[in-house]
Amino acid sequence: MSGPVPSIPDYGPATRPNMVAVGTMVWLSSELMFFAALFAFYFSLRGTLPTQWAERSEMLNVPFAFANTIILVISSIWCQLGVWRAERGQVARTGSLLQVKQWGMREWYVLTYIFGSIFIAGQVYEYAKLVSEGVTLSTDSYSSIFYLATGFHGIHVTGGLIAFLLIIGRTFTTRRYTHLQETGAVVTSYYWHFVDVVWIALFAMIYLLK
Repeated sequence: MSGPVPSIPDYGPATRPNMVAVGTMVWLSSELMFFAALFAFYFSLRGTLPTQWAERSEMLNVPFAFANTIILVISSIWCQLGVWRAERGQVARTGSLLQVKQWGMREWYVLTYIFGSIFIAGQVYEYAKLVSEGVTLSTDSYSSIFYLATGFHGIHVTGGLIAFLLIIGRTFTTRRYTHLQETGAVVTSYYWHFVDVVWIALFAMIYLLK
């Protein structure tokens, strides 16, 4: 068979990485360094003021914080289930709401958002309880680093919740699910898994390490 060979669009090398994903990973690496600095600050103060740490640690509600941690960890499971649906191009459920196996990315991300919101609500409740007991940001070194470490993490979780709202909202405003939307859903999951892992480390450092 003779004749001209049809041209193939140049999408670049097959090994070219997704630049959005790469950029997200680089940014998360910088965030990791930020939290590493908070960890170092925490342990430096703890080594200097062991008596204060022993007294303040007794005021923490460890079972409540553990339950809140479980909620956040489970939210990562829902998030990953949503990612798998997004990679298959299944934006929304194909059956009734009760048919969980037929849920799409949207339903799993909504559930992730709900669990993440519960976690933030639990953190706000814990803050209110500590403040009512006289432990505020300016009380002492322990309270300062406690609120800074957990507070900055809470801000990151809130940022993730906003990202989920944007991803979910776009599924209602666009007629066609594009590769760009899929990429957005996936990199949001990277961020969410990151804040989950950071919280597990924070929980172990603040609540479990005596």
